[in-house]
Amino acid sequence: MSAVARQELVALRDLAHARRGRWVAIGGGRTPEAVAFADAFASLWEETGGEVVETVAWPETAASWLRHARRFAETDVDLWIMTGPPAGWARMVRRLLRSTRWRPERTLVTSDIGDRAVVELAGADDLDGLAGVDALGASWFVEAGKIIR
Repeated sequence: MSAVARQELVALRDLAHARRGRWVAIGGGRTPEAVAFADAFASLWEETGGEVVETVAWPETAASWLRHARRFAETDVDLWIMTGPPAGWARMVRRLLRSTRWRPERTLVTSDIGDRAVVELAGADDLDGLAGVDALGASWFVEAGKIIR
């Protein structure tokens, strides 16, 4: 893992701790990068006293994402941690919003999602409270449909 990726990983963990997370569900695409980040976050989270309740990997394309969305959102967790790739993430978020109790304000995401175009693809007006870190570890959040850094 590169130094930049490690910096992002640690910053995301710190943000989750700042939000008083203990039990998390981790979700992301099935690309090697997304799987590696999810695995690295899970290891770091558990090393620092947290518990990973569920890990879900979803495809970039699917008929509905409903099965993946239900599995991801129906866990009893403090926070949901999500990573990309962006197109699949946006599709998954739209399904989560329509079909589950998932809440963006209880969700932290990685830098590949922290782009205005990606957030708009998912429906920025419905994502208030969504937060994440950029590749250098700086945090951001969505408010009134805009990314605030």
